Amino acid sequence: MTKPRIALVVGIICISIFPVLVRLSLTPGLISAFYRMAIASAIILPYVLITKQLKIPSTKMLLLASLCGVVFGLDVGVWNIAIQESTATQATLLTNLSPVWVGIGAFLFLKDKPRRNFWIGTIIAIIGMVTLVGFQFFINLDFDIAFFFAILSGMLYAVYMLTSKFVLEETDVLTFMTISVVSSAIALGIISFAMGEPFSGFSSMGWLVLVIQGLVCQLLAWLLISFATKHMRATRVSVSLLGQAILASILAWVFLDETITLQMVIGGIILLFGIRITFYTKQISLFRMPKKAKY
Repeated sequence: MTKPRIALVVGIICISIFPVLVRLSLTPGLISAFYRMAIASAIILPYVLITKQLKIPSTKMLLLASLCGVVFGLDVGVWNIAIQESTATQATLLTNLSPVWVGIGAFLFLKDKPRRNFWIGTIIAIIGMVTLVGFQFFINLDFDIAFFFAILSGMLYAVYMLTSKFVLEETDVLTFMTISVVSSAIALGIISFAMGEPFSGFSSMGWLVLVIQGLVCQLLAWLLISFATKHMRATRVSVSLLGQAILASILAWVFLDETITLQMVIGGIILLFGIRITFYTKQISLFRMPKKAKY
């Protein structure tokens, strides 16, 4: 289990770069998501074809892998709309409720049911996330279209995690990633075209950022995360991905001069503690008394 965990950590580091790149505002958010998928597709598709590593799965798995890509693309699109209509803080927090939806979905549909330590760890991790974001955020919480879009984004992400876990049990990572990312690029391309997003006219730095997003934040990151998902519980992976909020805050502090407060540090520690609990191998019971020793 060491390699999947290392892959997950490196994957989380890679996707943590994404918010910093987006905050540079060199390209529109939705078209940025499209090029993230399109550039990744332009690399992985020729590679698997030339090396003959693309193994076409059964019709059922092919459709489910394609569905994963479409759902992931919709997740990114809906999340971007939520940010545009409200704030990144509100959208990020509500989207990060996805581990709850993953846990519920896993309980209902997967054989590998979430354990007690997952629910305890998830609650603690969300408390840490709320502390990291700031309690004052809830004073300005608006129950508008952006609120529901952010909730929808978390649900879509949960569907992606659960479906990808199911598909990866019968499909290799490269094949799944190829089908998924190409489907996602097509879906986002159609949405971007329908919304009148510009596909060109960016600065040299803007194109460089798009390439980094496609190669690092999508291709490398999600190959590693998909590998981790194949060999680990989907519930553990979903909660672990909350750790990107901490890394994103640190990167924003280093590169964008954003402030890190004591409250954010405390929230980050609580969040990491919650993630650690989900990796605890034994069942956690808050009420069970130790058995008496037999003599």
